[in-house]
Amino acid sequence: MNILITGGAGFIGSAVIRYLINETQHNILNVDKLTYAGNLESLASIENNSRYHFSQTDICDKENIIQLFNKFQPNAVMHLAAESHVDRSISSSAEFIQTNIVGTFQLLEASRHYWNGLSKEKQDLFRFHHISTDEVYGDLSDSVTELFTETTPYAPSSPYSASKASSDHLVRAWYRTYGLPIIITNCSNNYGPYHFPEKLIPLTILNALQGKKLPVYGNGEQIRDWLYVEDHARALYQVVTKANAGATYNIGGHNEQKNIDVVKDICNLLDELAPNKTLEIASYSDLITFVPDRPGHDVRYAIDARKIKQDLGWVPQESFQSGLRKTVLWYLNNQEWVNRILTGEYQKWIQKQYPL
Repeated sequence: MNILITGGAGFIGSAVIRYLINETQHNILNVDKLTYAGNLESLASIENNSRYHFSQTDICDKENIIQLFNKFQPNAVMHLAAESHVDRSISSSAEFIQTNIVGTFQLLEASRHYWNGLSKEKQDLFRFHHISTDEVYGDLSDSVTELFTETTPYAPSSPYSASKASSDHLVRAWYRTYGLPIIITNCSNNYGPYHFPEKLIPLTILNALQGKKLPVYGNGEQIRDWLYVEDHARALYQVVTKANAGATYNIGGHNEQKNIDVVKDICNLLDELAPNKTLEIASYSDLITFVPDRPGHDVRYAIDARKIKQDLGWVPQESFQSGLRKTVLWYLNNQEWVNRILTGEYQKWIQKQYPL
């Protein structure tokens, strides 16, 4: 099976590719523009595998995408390429509109053009798997009984979530109008190894180790459901190989946590695993600093993942406690990867290897 993956140099995309190369026999084409969050070092362990191929291509470049389809002949597309950081979408939304909406449109059109040329048998087996977010649903009340389901109405709050909601609607329209066999998954907050250090968990780990303040928005009472990225990779593989065309699945980790508790848990783990001997603090938690809340900040996300369990048999393997410990240990044991991110050296290497 040939699987074309967009955004494969990103956090979730690289986890998917590592899983597919290490655990299956499929051929993989990684299509990535290599923006600031794209890091090919996250794929160093499999980059020389004969079943792995890479193309530095913008998904908005329809003609080049069509050429890649014709050459690689994919049986499935897993579309993960996206601008994903909410704060960046608030300060600079144009790139989110371009990549998440226009890019998805161009990819859908390239996929439809390719799919129309397939035999009936291959058309029936083809899948366009669009990977999205639970943020398209807006936020939930404080009630612990309310959960996002696959039929929850969309109510995005940020430019990021609005752009992802738009792309979800486009994908469904291409299924309804043109018959393109699509699948959509909406996931909760991912965490784990190789996470770009602008997101809450890696930012907290790295700031703490450097003795910097640990910023927490508002009162830190916002609740998120956390999903270990390797559990997510397994779920996505189950979906792309087993789900019926037109299906939607929510993927969550069953791990609702308050942001402030996540930060405190990280501090407790660091106190245990990397006790500080130079800073004049009793605990890393002394670095916690509350900052003004961001505009439109959602209060609570929580996924009902019963459907994917019932239909495909997927359940997360990691609890939040086990996954967080693995994540903290990974960052402690991979300081060279971290340092190249923080200094920008990874981008210099990319620019040398793949000049635009």
